[in-house]
Amino acid sequence: MGLIHIEMFATLDLVAQAPGGPEEDPEGGFAHGGWQAPLVDEVSGAQIAAAYEGTDALLLGRRTYDIFAAYWPHQAGGPDDAFAALFNRIPKYVASRGTPELAWAGSSLLGPDLPAAVRAVRERHEHVTVVGSLDLVQTLLRERLFDRLDLWLHPIVLGTGKTLFAGGAVPTSLRLLEPPAAGGQGTVLLRYARAEGVPASGDMTAPERGAVG
Repeated sequence: MGLIHIEMFATLDLVAQAPGGPEEDPEGGFAHGGWQAPLVDEVSGAQIAAAYEGTDALLLGRRTYDIFAAYWPHQAGGPDDAFAALFNRIPKYVASRGTPELAWAGSSLLGPDLPAAVRAVRERHEHVTVVGSLDLVQTLLRERLFDRLDLWLHPIVLGTGKTLFAGGAVPTSLRLLEPPAAGGQGTVLLRYARAEGVPASGDMTAPERGAVG
């Protein structure tokens, strides 16, 4: 069985809507599309590139798929050739409530039982990467259908927009895989693995906590 890695960009108030551009997702009158671009630097760019190492399949929501399919097939030989070569070569699995025409080579539509379809994808591949696709990510979080969450927190607060955990996430334990790494613009990468079990509870006033007062 392979691994499912989620690559997610969010603000400090965990808004994850439309980081890539103004037209990415204007739903609800969201006016801040493209908020990520001014905060990308060499460090965060290198982190993002490294996150795709070993990827042998992409798992995408319909909106992210449409954006990728309109862009990446035309980038071969350009400055993003390495990404283009990878994305154009590997299989793309698309979650959609409709029946879209998937013209990008190597693309296929997941079945209506999304959790079952994702589990089948994980059985066929070693390293499945999910990028963007907020609605899909929220389903994966609810179903605990992920193995690693790479969360880039950007030093801005928007106060509006779709947030990462607004889709009904369930109690889940995570384990930090490496020390947080910050870029020069203040963006911090937090890399977590999903852990077994659910979060424990305790009493901060208990004597063993060394409470003051």
